[in-house]
Amino acid sequence: MELFDWINPYPTTRTPVFARNVVSTSHPLAAQAGLRMLLRGGNAVDAALAAAATIVLVEPVSCGIGGDCFAILWDGKKLHGLNSSGTAPAAWNVQYFKRKYGVDGNGLAIQPKRGWDSATVPGVVAGWAALHDKFGKLPFEDLFEPAIEIAERGFAVPPIVAGKWAAAAEELHSQPGYAQTFMPKGRAPRIGELFRNPGAAYTLRRIAQSRGRDFYEGELAEKIVAFSRETGGSFTLDDLRGYRPEWVEPLSKNYRGYTVHEIPPNGQGIAALMALGMVEHFDLRNMPVDSVASQHVQIEAMKLAFADLYRYVSDPRSMDVTPAQMLDDNYLQSRAKLIRLDRAGDFQAGRPHSGGTIYLSAADEHGMMISFIQSNYMGFGSGVVVPDTGISLQNRGVGFSMDPASPNVVGAGKRPFHTIIPGFLTREGRPVMSFGVMGGDIQPQGHLQTIVRMLDYHQQPQAACDAPRWKVNRDFTLDMERNMNADTVQGLKDLGHKMKSIYDPYMDFGSGQFIWRLSDNDPDHGYVAASDSRRDGLAAGF
Repeated sequence: MELFDWINPYPTTRTPVFARNVVSTSHPLAAQAGLRMLLRGGNAVDAALAAAATIVLVEPVSCGIGGDCFAILWDGKKLHGLNSSGTAPAAWNVQYFKRKYGVDGNGLAIQPKRGWDSATVPGVVAGWAALHDKFGKLPFEDLFEPAIEIAERGFAVPPIVAGKWAAAAEELHSQPGYAQTFMPKGRAPRIGELFRNPGAAYTLRRIAQSRGRDFYEGELAEKIVAFSRETGGSFTLDDLRGYRPEWVEPLSKNYRGYTVHEIPPNGQGIAALMALGMVEHFDLRNMPVDSVASQHVQIEAMKLAFADLYRYVSDPRSMDVTPAQMLDDNYLQSRAKLIRLDRAGDFQAGRPHSGGTIYLSAADEHGMMISFIQSNYMGFGSGVVVPDTGISLQNRGVGFSMDPASPNVVGAGKRPFHTIIPGFLTREGRPVMSFGVMGGDIQPQGHLQTIVRMLDYHQQPQAACDAPRWKVNRDFTLDMERNMNADTVQGLKDLGHKMKSIYDPYMDFGSGQFIWRLSDNDPDHGYVAASDSRRDGLAAGF
């Protein structure tokens, strides 16, 4: 562990946690739910699933039972990837949206941001079951005990969750079922108020007893479809029955002697790998860590990666190019040559050669590590909540394009472009770190910034987590976190970077969790874990 400088130069309320068994999440009760499973003899997957089931209750502003999930897991011998993102209902196509909502000024179908027609078939429950079927150790039902207890007895709402809840209530109160579940006093709960969700307890019991199938083909499925029919949705029982998650091979890119792994498209993890592949052509170690030069190179690489991401990434069955072409070393070197150190660039997509989310992580003393992320998107997602079930549905349909020429155009059974991405780091085929940064477009940017801080500048995980971040917006303007050095901000402006302050209560500058293995060969040495101070989170272990 000579890699890290253990001094943290940034103001923080957190310190790194060292333990043989560890869970790191954005809410303390979720971390503790995971620890309960480890103490009971479960493994890292059991811990992650207990934490995931709990966090849909205690952080509903970020995820729900009707969300999606992804995972990268080290089972002790190899990496596995899981894509449990939702698919479009059979009724969806461009004409469906044109008939229902009309067209915009460009002649494209109007796409709703909230409501039933923003929700794809939820994947998170199927993802939980798939992970447990393949890797779980404890009985499936045991994993839901902490969550069910919290749903019935309630929990005191913490500050950051309360703030995001209040920000959402004005927009979502009229969505079907939202106010009934999430505004029990006619408003969002305040800090310290007790919030109960008995409908979620009922739902989690049925999920636990049926290993998730009730959600897709039983009583819960019938409730979802009936409410959809009553309130303007297009969900059918066939849409739910036909859903299956996919086991996938993670993508990878070497960086500074390590290998970074991401889930392949339809997710945006490939953008982090592309940016790292460009940054590696610059000698960052001779640029001070928070300097204008270092931040500029990373920002420009991210802009170039995003230009390709937004042009090419979709459901892999409809992509014009392959991930391998986008990650080709020669192609990334050619993109890196477009970065000028003396000014900001205005980049377009290249031509690769032919040929509002939670993130959590858990690791156990036997060497199993899991990087897991689940989300509703834009906070509460669609805003639709099935009455008396606690099922809040995501709005991942917003990730589709309405342009018939786009590879990401909406279509029945397709997966949309997706923002949530778990990450994993290995070295010479051995596990090093499970990590992730939640928060919409900030996610690959957070991966890039924290990996660079750890591998180029040797900042320990909690320091890399606490350091101020920048965020490249869709129009390639920049948001800068308030505690970013003022001279660095001015220096970036002088290079031509355009600053734009975007208030986004759901995604802001993201929130990360990191678990780094302390020894290459000895799992008994344990791990060091970090939890982002931008959330109410906790890294805990024993």
